[in-house]
Amino acid sequence: MAKKGQGAEQVPASAQRCGLVAIVGRPNVGKSTLMNALVGQKVSITSKKAQTTRHRITGIRTEGDSQFVFIDTPGFQTRHTVKGTAALNRNLNKTVQATLSDVDVVLFLVEAGRFGPDDAKVLALMPKDKPVFLIANKLDAVKLRADLLPWLQQMQTHHPFAEFVPLSAQKLDDVRRLADIVRPYLPQQAWWYDEEALTDRTDRFLAGEIIREKLFRLTGDELPYTSTVVIDTYTEEPSDKPNGRPLLRIAASIVVERDSHKGMVIGDKGERLKRIGTEARTELERLLDTKVFLEIWVKVRSGWADDDARLRTYGYE
Repeated sequence: MAKKGQGAEQVPASAQRCGLVAIVGRPNVGKSTLMNALVGQKVSITSKKAQTTRHRITGIRTEGDSQFVFIDTPGFQTRHTVKGTAALNRNLNKTVQATLSDVDVVLFLVEAGRFGPDDAKVLALMPKDKPVFLIANKLDAVKLRADLLPWLQQMQTHHPFAEFVPLSAQKLDDVRRLADIVRPYLPQQAWWYDEEALTDRTDRFLAGEIIREKLFRLTGDELPYTSTVVIDTYTEEPSDKPNGRPLLRIAASIVVERDSHKGMVIGDKGERLKRIGTEARTELERLLDTKVFLEIWVKVRSGWADDDARLRTYGYE
């Protein structure tokens, strides 16, 4: 479990607030970026490729008397983007719906000034008995702020939102303001996690996600949606130097649908795969504060994204 540095003095359990806060929306509205900003460290990967987030990711922010347990969900799939992804899309949508059933607050993300059919389909999933905030993200992209007021008034007709919060997830002051607005909605109860915790996901899980992020970023739209990363081995070797950092040995497989996709990942003379590995290793060393030896292979497994049994073996819940 990832942790931050030493926190403030412990707050008595009787004075603590703690609750689950879901971050939901269609693909590519900035959910993972907002999650990372709220937590203060990267716990959820980002890229321009739709559906980068494929798992329920927990990010933890402990501040003052309050512990926010944010849940970054996959973007709800309102269409089948690629033939043969039905099982994967069902899995992702099931994750979103299951998350909404047990949270205390929902942050519904849209792009400021925009509300399309795909946003409406996600909004239709919102629980009627939970406070739902409208988070108008990418505020810095709105040219005329005066245009935003009629849009916000129109949005009130779509759902009885508890709060309206226009912001840019890239701006620290906006993120702090959002946390202050959420805080009173958290139940008064003892914290669930250690004060220094940042996520409940393991470092092994994080390694797979970081590799997948580099894969998507470096292949762009060239590589189809149907690719994933599996961690084959993850071992820690103690340093042979006094007080030296341990060495992490990680072997991973990038799984693609076709031989042609394999060529896209490997690139000319293996240069793209080498760059994916180098960037992933560099970021993992920074995040985990230790040396990393990373090996990556590319494997072809046709039909994996439409095979429920194969999805489970690849770690999809």
